[in-house]
Amino acid sequence: EERAKGDATHSSGNHAAALARAAQVVGIPAYIVMPSNAPEIKKKAVRGYGGQIIECEPNLIARETTLEKVVNDTGATFIPPYDYMDVVEGQATCALEFLDDQPDLECLIAPVGGGGLLGGTALLAHYWDPDVLVYGAEPKGADDAYRSLKAGRIIPQTNPQTIADGLLTSLGEINFEIISRYVKDILLATDPQIIEAMRLIYERMKIVIEPSCAVPLAGLLANKEQFEGKKVGIILSGGNVDLGKLPF
Repeated sequence: EERAKGDATHSSGNHAAALARAAQVVGIPAYIVMPSNAPEIKKKAVRGYGGQIIECEPNLIARETTLEKVVNDTGATFIPPYDYMDVVEGQATCALEFLDDQPDLECLIAPVGGGGLLGGTALLAHYWDPDVLVYGAEPKGADDAYRSLKAGRIIPQTNPQTIADGLLTSLGEINFEIISRYVKDILLATDPQIIEAMRLIYERMKIVIEPSCAVPLAGLLANKEQFEGKKVGIILSGGNVDLGKLPF
């Protein structure tokens, strides 16, 4: 009976689409709170999987307030987008597959928004091989994870300005604890660097990615000397991009 009431979450896109698809597979409704400025291509994906979108103002307080109302009105179960151990452990499977395929990696870089993917990556790498160094990658215009790691406490995201729309969320508390313990550093990249890395992946690797996905490569290229001579793995995390509006 509880399951039949559906699932609900807040997300700017990728988690939203994943939850909508999962709900579609099991035949239950999915209620997705999305910021009004989320890319239309991501909203289209959610609707394509049968998700019901409820728009809100583009800030965390509005997301959480709107979500609370949706849950109260529908009885749906809240599925956290990042600050929840089941989600962190699920996203850790990216690193599991990577290290299983390339066991001699020396460094692993993942993008960071709310911190679920980076936290999962760092946790898995630590228990797989503590010598593997894990780095986060973040836009300079949305660098709350970088500032939080340096300060030793969570510094909330305020007025982020970046093309990487999937990395605008503040770090979750669970993820911050993991990242503080197991992540070596956070690499930063400017929007022009992100766009250049995105273009490089399109032209040389022939992979469709969104700007947020290019941030790890941009961070690597901006810090080449730090990784010279090392075998580095980069997690490519999303391809929800409008091909008619590429930034290059």
